[in-house]
Amino acid sequence: MTSLTIYDNTFLRQFEVEVDQGLAKIEYALQDRKIFLTKLVVPNSDSNPDFEETFIREVFEIIKEKNIRIMPTSPQIRQFIKKHKEFKDLLPIGIRL
Repeated sequence: MTSLTIYDNTFLRQFEVEVDQGLAKIEYALQDRKIFLTKLVVPNSDSNPDFEETFIREVFEIIKEKNIRIMPTSPQIRQFIKKHKEFKDLLPIGIRL
């Protein structure tokens, strides 16, 4: 698995990374030490099916370092957390998927 260079664009409130087909991004909103992950955009994800998972995983690692809880409102991110139970500790107390 290759490491991605992810940029936290605080002005546009999105994590972003350049890919061959354009810009992949996860849009977010910050509120009370929680980050609401609202939208995942990956251009032409058919070319690399593992990219989306790698991108989400690395964004979660960035969020974990900031000690912020994740509120997954995007369906793709909710599915990722359901599939990867090791990230459930990033959810706020009382939030279940």
